[in-house]
Amino acid sequence: MLSVLRVHLPSDIPIVGCELTPYVLLRRTDKAVTTDDVPESAPLDGHFLRYKWYRIQSDRKVAVCSVHPSEHATLQCLGCVKAKIPVAKSYHCSPKCFSDAWQHHRVLHDRAASAVNENGNEEEELFGRYNSSGSGVLNTSLSGSASSASLTNGSTPLYPAAVTQRSGETWFEVGRSKIYTPSADDIGHVLKFECVVVDAETKLPVGHPNTLLTSRVIPAPSPTPRRLIPVSGLDAMVPLDPDGRISSTGTFTVLSYNILSDVYATSETYSYCPSWALSWPYRRQNLLREIVGYRADIVCLQEVQSDHYEEFFAPELDKHGYQALYKRKTIEVYNGNFLTIDGCATFFRRDRFSHVKKYEVEFNKAAQSLTDALVPSAQRKTALNRLVKDNVALIVVLEAKFNNQGADNPGKRQLLCIANTHINVHQDLKDVKLWQVLTLLKGLEKIAASADIPMLVCGDFNSVPGSAPHSLLAMGKVDPLHPDLVVDPLGILRPHNKLTHQLPLVSAYSSFARVGVGLGSDQQKRRMDATTNEPLFTNCTRDFIGALDYIFYTADSLMVESLLELLDEESLRKDTALPSPEWSSDHIALLAEFRCKTRLRR
Repeated sequence: MLSVLRVHLPSDIPIVGCELTPYVLLRRTDKAVTTDDVPESAPLDGHFLRYKWYRIQSDRKVAVCSVHPSEHATLQCLGCVKAKIPVAKSYHCSPKCFSDAWQHHRVLHDRAASAVNENGNEEEELFGRYNSSGSGVLNTSLSGSASSASLTNGSTPLYPAAVTQRSGETWFEVGRSKIYTPSADDIGHVLKFECVVVDAETKLPVGHPNTLLTSRVIPAPSPTPRRLIPVSGLDAMVPLDPDGRISSTGTFTVLSYNILSDVYATSETYSYCPSWALSWPYRRQNLLREIVGYRADIVCLQEVQSDHYEEFFAPELDKHGYQALYKRKTIEVYNGNFLTIDGCATFFRRDRFSHVKKYEVEFNKAAQSLTDALVPSAQRKTALNRLVKDNVALIVVLEAKFNNQGADNPGKRQLLCIANTHINVHQDLKDVKLWQVLTLLKGLEKIAASADIPMLVCGDFNSVPGSAPHSLLAMGKVDPLHPDLVVDPLGILRPHNKLTHQLPLVSAYSSFARVGVGLGSDQQKRRMDATTNEPLFTNCTRDFIGALDYIFYTADSLMVESLLELLDEESLRKDTALPSPEWSSDHIALLAEFRCKTRLRR
């Protein structure tokens, strides 16, 4: 007979909006052990599994700390209450917690007061995207979220019957499927999962049910929304309005973000991040909430696993009006599961752009061609072992659906070329990094020669400012005496005068270094490296902090209108580093708003 051997959850801390998928180990009649589901529609040997979820409600509701959501709150900030800041943000677990968080917590007070002075609508403007107070706002932009248990958690009634178990404690049935997504109503309560074998003919349970209890449900942490800072002469910060356009007519926004592939997000590498915040069910919802909240016209993501692209990001972003394109890393280096290979994904808003052409750059193929042409046959295997590193780039040509040319040239098509790449990470392969960047730029030069087209080069280049790859991108050449050129065992970088390109590329975030004094700009300048004109960091872990990610643009055809504000290191260090419960990648997102220039052909 079918029997349940074990049930458990990968993480025992449930979070609002994040699916709970229990692990159920079964023994079939033939003694084989399996984790396959046995639904009523497909019974096995006359039996199937029935699932139920309960919310255990006691007379006393437990508040949780806004900084350490796995801890119970012991005090509340009355300033938050007076300012009408979402109540979940007002709780702290100890006086020390409140004191340590005050520098960042008071920003909520300042912004709430500022918003009241401007338009009296502070709660919607400041917290609409990330509100986790239980108001139901948290999940309005996400499908499959749990604003109502009856919509997503099986065929349970809207107002399920309560089952009283003992004095002061009541069980509410909230779900009848294997997977359950906690809702705001569950915050502060323990959940109970029940699994029992049922006779398919009589519909009666066979044996005792297997159960497990979770810890108390916690709200999803809510980072303070990042704002757009104008760099084109305006003097006010622009909020990212969740309901309206952030870009004016004729401008468009581009987001670049390494989202940290789940296969790399291990507790060994990121031991400082709580296991529940490192789990993919939590991170994917937090990342989606963040990405959707930016409302970018073009989204370039790196480290997107192929299964996560197909099953999550493509369908979810499609619901928000995005068309998706993807380039998976080549298979030579990975010998494991096909689905765990990551790649680059580019999304664009269908109402703003249409797809014209797609180019895929596989550096492995370029490596094969290079070694065949330059390396003696006896050394080719060694050369390929060094050069074949599985990295790729995705180049997309789009046509704008909005008028960007003005009255003098109303009929001209506005094309845009966007390159999205993830360059090799290994620090001892400086020659390979530079060669990959050079290969990408030479490909873009060919496109530029065939069409008068503005270009954007986005991604994680795994190269700090001042390195040879960064110099090639930003300066168009590499100094022959650059120390990175010392490492060139295959001679692929010689002669050094070939390390050039003709694209007029400029780093978007260098605009912060050039902008005049204005609201928000001084703060952003302090988060820039004055010697390199790049952010102090885009990647922040316990062992490394520095800039690795960039958005480059062709300065003769595009101008930067505004930039997404940078984060400060101190605010991230309260959680040791990235990823954290608030930010679900070890990188930060970069976003720039551009306007096309009216110009003569190059």
